[in-house]
Amino acid sequence: MLTCCNLLSGSFAVLMATQGQFYIAFLFIIIGALFDFSDGFVARLLGIASPIGKELDSLADVVTFGLAPSMMLFRWLFGAIGWWALLAFLMVAFSAFRLAKFNLDERQTTSFIGLATPPNALFWASISCMPAAILQHKIVAILLLCLSGVSCYLLVSEIPFFSFKSHHAKKQNLVFGIGCLLICMLCTFFAIHYHKLSYALFIGAACVLWYVLFNFIINCKNK
Repeated sequence: MLTCCNLLSGSFAVLMATQGQFYIAFLFIIIGALFDFSDGFVARLLGIASPIGKELDSLADVVTFGLAPSMMLFRWLFGAIGWWALLAFLMVAFSAFRLAKFNLDERQTTSFIGLATPPNALFWASISCMPAAILQHKIVAILLLCLSGVSCYLLVSEIPFFSFKSHHAKKQNLVFGIGCLLICMLCTFFAIHYHKLSYALFIGAACVLWYVLFNFIINCKNK
């Protein structure tokens, strides 16, 4: 039931994105992420984890964390670069491949190999909520399209990313958690003081970017 709620949230996000309701689409992606986190937690708590639940979870994630943010990005890019914006949907294919790989890869029990789909989706959903005057600029649109290619690579790469659920690397999780808390407080300040939710969402996107960079720092230290 929780996994299907994730799927429905992703479907509603896609619907809102097609109608240009980006803030609402972003909200549904957030709701889907909460369901995605809770379904595995509840399954383990009740001892009812099953192979079908694992497969259904990946299918739901393709919609919520693959199709929905891709549709949001496409809607913005289309106004600036036309049909080249269709390349934004490559993220759907790479997200699906990443999820299928995760289901079969036994190395990803305590950490991730490649960027997980939820932070990637939250990053692009946050970017898509930026002011239209910024996103519809042709140069910005081209840069975002190139950046989407980088995120596609990270999704299927062999780069290790730490998991918040892991019992390993607790110090790293603590540092990152404190950093996220400070950034969330800054987001709240911007949203309240300037009455501009888009500013807060931009910093939220920066938080996801920090997660990626922080992993690179950890990997360099370990090497």
